[in-house]
This record gives sequence, C-alpha cells and structure tokens, in this order.
Amino acid sequence: MDTDERRGTPAPSDTTPPGRVGGAARSVPAQASAPEPTASARAEGPSEGGGGRQELWVEEPAVRRRMPDPVRTAAVRAVIIMSLTIIQAVVAFLCTLAGSWLAFPMVLSGVASTVAATWAVLDVWVTRQVWNQRHGVVSVPSSTARRMRRERRAARRAARARGRREDRIRRGGGRLSRA
Repeated sequence: MDTDERRGTPAPSDTTPPGRVGGAARSVPAQASAPEPTASARAEGPSEGGGGRQELWVEEPAVRRRMPDPVRTAAVRAVIIMSLTIIQAVVAFLCTLAGSWLAFPMVLSGVASTVAATWAVLDVWVTRQVWNQRHGVVSVPSSTARRMRRERRAARRAARARGRREDRIRRGGGRLSRA
C-alpha cells in the first residue's frame, strides 16, 4: 500500500476508481478521508489524540480452535525431524555430486531419518486420534469421553443428593422424633 492509497487520494496515473485495486473490490477505510493531522498531532504519536491514522495491525478472532498441547508438541517435533531430513537429503545429494567419501554414510542416514520422519508424522496422527477419543468426541460409540462424562454426571448427582440430605438433617425436617 503506497502513500496515496493510505491518504485516500488516487495516484495521478491511476485509472481505476478509488474503491478498486487490480479489478478487485476493497473497502476504503473511513479514516482515509479524514483531514491530514496537524504537526502537533503528528508529534503526539499514534496512541494519543487519534491522529487520523489507520492501525497497522488489527486483531481478528481465531477461526479454528488451538490444537491441544500433546498434539502441538508432536506436530512441532515432526516438523523439526522432517526439516532435518530434507537438509540431510540435500547434503547427501551434494556429497554424491562432489564424489566425497561422505556420500554413502549420508545416504544411509538419510534413509534412516526418512523412516524417523514418517514415524513422527504418524505420531502426530495417532496423538490427535487419542486426544479426540479421550477428550470430547462423543459421537463415536467407543469413545471414552462418553463414559467419563457419565461418571462426572453421576458424581455430581450423588454430591447434590448428599447436600440435600445434609440440609434436611440440619433443618430438622427429617422424620425423626424430637423426643
């Protein structure tokens, strides 16, 4: 975005309407048509006095939920192992082209690291499946989450019943005689 677009004025060589860039519609900010701030307002900075400037960073709500910690840890591990495998494959290729004695050991270790990278990706998949089954996928009949929720509901019911019994005894509303 150049200076003319930020100020809301079309560039002299610009033939497209102000709301269009490259044939696609874009929203023109309301602050773009605001008058130019004075020198004292510019000296105050963007946080004070409004200044008529558009913010550079606008927070947007996350579209997807955050991955659970074990799944994220496995995914990071897999990405690191895969990147090291790719680097190792490039080094093995370059050693082969150069005719170095390291070419054969690098190819062998590249095969081993490919197996490790495949294992790491499968670990991400298995960890994600286990997490989903244990912590909230209730639509699957064999889900342990359903059983855990049943147990929690039963414990809550038992606690409420105990609380009602104790209240009844404290109030003296039980069927015991007061003699």
